[in-house]
Amino acid sequence: MKDGNLRSNIHPGDAVAIILKKDQGTGALTFGRVADILTNSPNHPHGIKVRLTDGSVGRVQEIY
Repeated sequence: MKDGNLRSNIHPGDAVAIILKKDQGTGALTFGRVADILTNSPNHPHGIKVRLTDGSVGRVQEIY
């Protein structure tokens, strides 16, 4: 599985699991496809922040 902490591994249209800000305490994942990559740096220790096609914004935990 690819590392969700590296921006180079994530592309628009990829199927991913993200963690929303409100779910950080529970660890609940939200699944969808990447619409936009919001993190500009090449990596981030908590996951690259993305916007899904449904408008949800969170940090990538898994890439499928």
